[in-house]
Amino acid sequence: MRVRIAQDATVEEAEAIASAIERTVPGDGRVEVYVGDADEPAVVHEFEGESAGAPSGGESAGGTADEALGPTAREQALREEIADIRRGGPEKYRERLAEQGKLFVRDRLELWFGDTDPVPGEVDPAERDATADPSGLRFEDGKFANFDAWHADSPETGGDGNGEGDGNGGSDGDRLPADGLITGAAAFAGRDVHFMANDFTVKAGSMAEHGVEKFLRMQQRALKTGRPVLYLMDSSGGRIDQQTGFFANREGIGKYYYNHSMLSGRVPQVCVLYGPCIAGAAYTPVFADFTVMVRDMSAMAIASPRMVEMVTGEQIDLDELGGPDVHTRHSGSADLVAEDEHHARDLVAQLISYLPDNSDEDPPRTEGRAPAKSPGGIDGVVPEEPNRGYDMERLIERVVDADTFFELQPEYGPEILTGFARIDGRPVGVVANQPAQRAGAIFPDAARKAAEFVWKCDAFDVPLLYLCDTPGFMAGSDVEKEGILEAGKKMIYATSAATVPKQCVVVRKAYGAGIYAMSGPAYDPESTIGLPSGEIAIMGPEAAINAVYANKLDDIDDPEERERRERELREAYREDIDVHRMASEVVIDEIVPPSDLREELAARFAFYESVEKERPDKKHGTVL
Repeated sequence: MRVRIAQDATVEEAEAIASAIERTVPGDGRVEVYVGDADEPAVVHEFEGESAGAPSGGESAGGTADEALGPTAREQALREEIADIRRGGPEKYRERLAEQGKLFVRDRLELWFGDTDPVPGEVDPAERDATADPSGLRFEDGKFANFDAWHADSPETGGDGNGEGDGNGGSDGDRLPADGLITGAAAFAGRDVHFMANDFTVKAGSMAEHGVEKFLRMQQRALKTGRPVLYLMDSSGGRIDQQTGFFANREGIGKYYYNHSMLSGRVPQVCVLYGPCIAGAAYTPVFADFTVMVRDMSAMAIASPRMVEMVTGEQIDLDELGGPDVHTRHSGSADLVAEDEHHARDLVAQLISYLPDNSDEDPPRTEGRAPAKSPGGIDGVVPEEPNRGYDMERLIERVVDADTFFELQPEYGPEILTGFARIDGRPVGVVANQPAQRAGAIFPDAARKAAEFVWKCDAFDVPLLYLCDTPGFMAGSDVEKEGILEAGKKMIYATSAATVPKQCVVVRKAYGAGIYAMSGPAYDPESTIGLPSGEIAIMGPEAAINAVYANKLDDIDDPEERERRERELREAYREDIDVHRMASEVVIDEIVPPSDLREELAARFAFYESVEKERPDKKHGTVL
């Protein structure tokens, strides 16, 4: 018997096939296994008598010899087909991935879900079991999607594996294994997750009818299981030359975003971008709750540079159009930038450690640990001068468990810090003004960033810690054009509607509507705590004196007298807005010694962790 197998098959695979045939074919025989177009066999087996799997010694086919049965040629043929599918698209495209520093999608899954640590350009598919899945991969769905369209079987060869050479598999460019999209379930960072991953070697990761069906099924199953979803995106968009059957259909690509919307707030959706995601493909990362882009590798845009030039005449490259800097600094569409594929995985592993599997579960607790720096230094971090800047992260690191502050969108709206942390092992969402950036004034981008973060924390039952030190919302014609009122509305709405436990700390300045947006006393916090440096007022002393006493001060001719009077007015105003006055009038709940702040917050979050809040019975609010 002669058998011809794929061009890139190994001698070990040829040996396995010969052995399988020997075990399952009765009588004397000879098996010759040829690799690709070779004239000489790579393996030859000659055997006599009955095979190990055939009945012998007069036993019937149903006798004890069944115990010796092994895999049949039929099973081996299936394994060959699976191995061929797992090789992905044409070899030339796999080679290009290595040049770009990118992993082939199957090796990427090994990085995410396996025990190995693949490096771009160093993974040789021939050196591993081509049918084996990574150890953390629970299962894959739809390996054989579009199989009939590109893979033709031959009684002698079972297909050539590469789609070239003998005409059985079509041309190399026609390879569509798994229709370019891999979906399934896996174990990741101690969690069971659903996943999808584009195969960029198959028509640039583009999406067509059967891949779309797999994507939709994965999303719909996530709604049933209540488990997180990982989108490992590397797609050029819809396959334009095959759009019939998947573009505008009820169960077509448009249903992706309907399903994203249904999953939103139900299970965490996390997207990592590994390449250019254009047009429809770009909506998955923006619909996801959290998006990571990989530097020098990923981009997303509503249209490609070529299309932009056709429509607008603008000439621009893809990185300038929609690279990581664009979306982490300006649009706010991405949360983090990873330096490489390994870093991207590490970031996502950290991120999901703060989140529950779904909205019905509590965020995962860990063993608490001491802060990185002593809470005893908190009062020294906060300057006595109300207008002097400082880095709020220096305070945060003295309040939260060591090395647990995981900041999101650090370059977008930097006047507000948002991120997850733990206090005594309990996950919390931190919303903190950043006086080191534009005095901590709230600009439109910062307000939108905070609103979205608060909304996500509330969706997944992560308690909120507000650290307030702001002169309020920024004023001026520029921010009005940028929608400061609309953005401020969103932040105040998210804070108002949140039903998770909230703690507000007035660190220093709490001026104007800033105290509203930062969950002050009127916004249903479980507590409003003041530090001795705190002040709550409609506006700061200088602005207030100028607004109320400008004319009277202008009437004073003597400069020294005018300066003395201004000083008196400032001191009187400060006494009126001082946190002690607010505590005396029970505007706030307590003034806490700064060294005790962490302990106080830990106690309050623990006490209120089971609180349930009701909001008016309605369909939904009208603020988006």
